[in-house]
Amino acid sequence: QVQLVESGGGLVQTGGSLRLSCAASGSIVRILTMGWYRQAPGKQRELVASVTNSGNTNYAEFVKGRFTISRDSANNTVYLQMNSLKPEDTAVYYCASQRPFAPMTSTYAYWGQGTQVTVSA
Repeated sequence: QVQLVESGGGLVQTGGSLRLSCAASGSIVRILTMGWYRQAPGKQRELVASVTNSGNTNYAEFVKGRFTISRDSANNTVYLQMNSLKPEDTAVYYCASQRPFAPMTSTYAYWGQGTQVTVSA
């Protein structure tokens, strides 16, 4: 069982920046892929970005060039640096993790409780 705790959300003006953190309860070295999702009111949860344990990253088109995902295996933490924020980025952001040793194609098995990001116009 992997427990994930997000932090770093808050209220920011358009064009501002936030850095989200996701602390895992144990080692993330054997977890192939971890990611960030978001869910805005009345909308489905959507993938924002993901990162593998070899450092390969994947981004949704709507955040490319503005957001950066990274992982620190020494501290069992995944980050999401968000720059040039827009009102449409307002959502609850969730950290997600595959099971340790799970293959690349496996679904995310563990989720954090979410952190609210609000971008004012």
